[in-house]
Amino acid sequence: MADRPATGVELDALHALIDAWLEHQLAENPTVAAVDRDESDLRRWFVRLRGEEKDTFTVWFTLRQRTLHYETYVMPAPEENHERFYEHLLRRNQKLFGAAFTIGDEDAVFLVGQLPVAAVDEGQLDRILGSMYAYVERCFRPALRIGFASRFG
Repeated sequence: MADRPATGVELDALHALIDAWLEHQLAENPTVAAVDRDESDLRRWFVRLRGEEKDTFTVWFTLRQRTLHYETYVMPAPEENHERFYEHLLRRNQKLFGAAFTIGDEDAVFLVGQLPVAAVDEGQLDRILGSMYAYVERCFRPALRIGFASRFG
């Protein structure tokens, strides 16, 4: 499966694994507020987390033929101090494992990553969810204070 697209049967098995893992997270993990599944043909889940620095945020998991893609919206484009803001995020990227800050639609900031489907297991899913939570929590407030400094005056 590492060098080729996953078959329908393999994707179905991973889909079931992710569903079961998310059910467990919703029942046992106090930071998981809700789990929803995309009702379209996409294999996509939305995991809403309770944060401390950022009250709530959602991590989207999308199972594709070759990768499990994951992302979360972090914040809108900065209003000021653009250079310092993006420098801050780029420097933070150096310390992240399996994810990176990116610029998305309307110049909003996202945190994104992907994992080969061959590597998807409960341990990796735990690592991804925990890392996304930690990275947003660590980076949100400092980035907010740089990009929206006049609101904190």
